[in-house]
Amino acid sequence: MDSPHGAAVRAEGFGLKGPRGWAFRGIGVDAEPGSLIAVEGPSGSGRTCLLLALTGRMKATEGRADVGRHRLPGAMAAVRRIAALGPVPGVNDLDQALTVAEQLREGALLQRRYGVPLRGLLRPPSERRAAARARTDAALAAAGLDPAALPKGPRTSVRDLDRLEAVRLSVALALLGSPRLLALDDLDLKLSDGERAEAWDLLRSIAARGTTVLAVCSEAPQDALVLRTGVREPAGPAADGPARTAAPAAAAPPKARTADAAKVTWGVPAASGPAPGEGSGAGPGADTATGTEDARDDAHEDAPGVGQGDPHDDTKDHTKGADDAIAEAGRA
Repeated sequence: MDSPHGAAVRAEGFGLKGPRGWAFRGIGVDAEPGSLIAVEGPSGSGRTCLLLALTGRMKATEGRADVGRHRLPGAMAAVRRIAALGPVPGVNDLDQALTVAEQLREGALLQRRYGVPLRGLLRPPSERRAAARARTDAALAAAGLDPAALPKGPRTSVRDLDRLEAVRLSVALALLGSPRLLALDDLDLKLSDGERAEAWDLLRSIAARGTTVLAVCSEAPQDALVLRTGVREPAGPAADGPARTAAPAAAAPPKARTADAAKVTWGVPAASGPAPGEGSGAGPGADTATGTEDARDDAHEDAPGVGQGDPHDDTKDHTKGADDAIAEAGRA
């Protein structure tokens, strides 16, 4: 069952392929609302593409996934409305030229412009400002960031924040929209052991409030639902087929469930016939959740793929590589 605060995440045979091969394939996960999901694997194993696909920012080419009551890859715009991105390098980087107060003010303005129902815009300006301040204060408290405690208070430049403070600020911005799914990339990048522990404590507290959390990391904590990605091992004929999953881990304390260790491939072409959608125009694409673009996205989501494809491909397969898709999402 879905939750008013968190979104269940379920996937079966989920995969995404570009012209250079599979970004990820054979992903399976079953997470209840309010779960803490850790996507663990080495850099370059498709972790970021999987995160963007599960939040409706990239279009999968194989299998299916359900986020809340919305099914991917069909309902990408609907998933984007309930899923928010924390720090994802190259996609929603903080503006280094702004102060913390300015970054928060910009986030509140964007949320008011794109995330508030039309009837909310009809309220008096004083009420709208008060609601924005209350929403910002609640998001900062949930992210564990006190601007007054920074070296220059709210006027501290974003470029002067340390890595953990920047993560907290990105999380606060994401929480302004009260998402049901919060996704973060490279959570433990450039963090000390102590800072890493603080970051996971932050995500546990958000999950405990009911919001489902999906975090990409190099090493997952023991109490997270772990989804592992990695380069497929060439161990006999089975290596050319869809990835296989290992048996579930033994029973663990509450919130310490471990997902099947799903193996995915990276840059390895399928050897047993064309993948679903290949040659028919189906392919992945980058999509960003930006306000009024949702209506246009909804109109195109049933089309057979997005992107320009390879101009030298005689089949005109409209697929995009993972790097191209992430770059396009960052420009949007």
